Amino acid sequence: MAALTLARAYQHSFDTRPNVTLAITGGSLNALGDCVAQIAENTFSPPTQERRKYDFVRTVRFFAYGATISPFLGRWNAFLEARFPLYVTRIIRRRPNAAGGLVRPAQGPPPISYFALSKRVATDQLIMAPTGLVLFIGSMGMMEGRTRSQIKQKYKDLFGDAILANWKVWPLAQVSVITSSVFTSAKDVHFDTCGVLWTLYLSLLNSREDKKQDDRVVENKQVIFQTEVPYEQHTTHKGTKHVV
Repeated sequence: MAALTLARAYQHSFDTRPNVTLAITGGSLNALGDCVAQIAENTFSPPTQERRKYDFVRTVRFFAYGATISPFLGRWNAFLEARFPLYVTRIIRRRPNAAGGLVRPAQGPPPISYFALSKRVATDQLIMAPTGLVLFIGSMGMMEGRTRSQIKQKYKDLFGDAILANWKVWPLAQVSVITSSVFTSAKDVHFDTCGVLWTLYLSLLNSREDKKQDDRVVENKQVIFQTEVPYEQHTTHKGTKHVV
């Protein structure tokens, strides 16, 4: 009963304020994914590794990204539904009965065009998947205060692994969600729910890269400190200064 009430409340909110509803839902689920990722990092880290304090700012960054991108994803999904309709329109033929009337055949659910489904999934994976990863890596780098060279290194380290993982997981998830849902709002919720696990993966991947970049900064500072040659100035017998 509570789930039905919540679903009706969400549907009403989606019908009246779709962008705000998607932003709050997507941001909250993204924040949940990062929260689970941070807890998992501390729970499954080796005993010798120092445990990190919970980073609330990191969760806020994920909320901000999810709240910003979710309305665009909702519009993108609506575009895909309009561009690649899945349900085939079939002609209903009536047959005469014994009394001379017409009998309307029983109607089941409309058949799905799997060719249109494959085109929809392929379009999403070839256009939106890489675009979303580019936006994610870039926005996280900027919100973390990384330099331009560090953001470029993020792209080199993260994009290849993330896009391959995306293509291994999301097509199957999309097919299962699309074929089991009817309403756009329900599909958006299902996609966001599946996205919690994806956000968990991205959070862990991004955290590993952050640690790697922080270690590089520390190493560079140590190298600079060690290679600095102290010098002193002393006066020669001619009165000129000579640098050693």
